[in-house]
Amino acid sequence: MLPPDPHPHVILLLKEFLLIETCPREWKDLDLYLIRDDQVVFSVGQSYTAFDRVWQHIFDAFKGRSVVGRFILCNWPACLNFTIELMSTQSKTFNAQDNQLDAAERALIELHTPCFNRALNSQPAPLPSCYNPPNVPIKSPPTPKGLVRQARYLLKAKKRKAWMAEEGLDNK
Repeated sequence: MLPPDPHPHVILLLKEFLLIETCPREWKDLDLYLIRDDQVVFSVGQSYTAFDRVWQHIFDAFKGRSVVGRFILCNWPACLNFTIELMSTQSKTFNAQDNQLDAAERALIELHTPCFNRALNSQPAPLPSCYNPPNVPIKSPPTPKGLVRQARYLLKAKKRKAWMAEEGLDNK
């Protein structure tokens, strides 16, 4: 039996991601990311710290410098249920790519054919019609702090609703 892979693979919803202000130490070596929903991968990317790069997409969206970030803001609040995946090229998953960053990113792009990755992607997946393209007016709060505030509010409301259902208070 093989020992467990020591490199974490983090999967969380965007609304959870937005509440994490600084990259946890154990995520610092995660150098690949995916942004997706249940149907399609929107973007695959690499960075020395993938957590910071996803945040950079969000910050850059407000300045018009990130298509992926702008796509997120144009699909507010539905985007809060997008999934962020952070992974390490050093994990066993990427042994076939000799754990090399560029090769691992290319393999993920070839596998998922993300909508917004044009380089290394001969046939990007079409953007599902249920989403706004990144060239429509932004629907999100006007600042990153506003995004965090709304995400926090929605998570608290969800927890409260679950608690009320558990206590039988939701029908009274």
